[in-house]
Amino acid sequence: MELAINSLVTEFHKAAADQPTMNTTQFQTMISKQLPSCAKMGVQGGDNISFQNFWTLINKQAVDLFQSSEKNKSYTCTCLLQ
Repeated sequence: MELAINSLVTEFHKAAADQPTMNTTQFQTMISKQLPSCAKMGVQGGDNISFQNFWTLINKQAVDLFQSSEKNKSYTCTCLLQ
């Protein structure tokens, strides 16, 4: 799990060109390369995406993935972070 988190942080900063935020073009490029299943996700033109925004996206994707696989399991996740 530590390697996965390290990869997320590294890819964000690489896409943001070591800035604290990335512009919409940088964000869309990173998402289409690294998370193609989320590539249709829209952001408003001119928005800057912070790491917190990115982390919220990752959380949403993890929760959605868990919920879709949960239908076949008898346990539930109580770790929904917002």
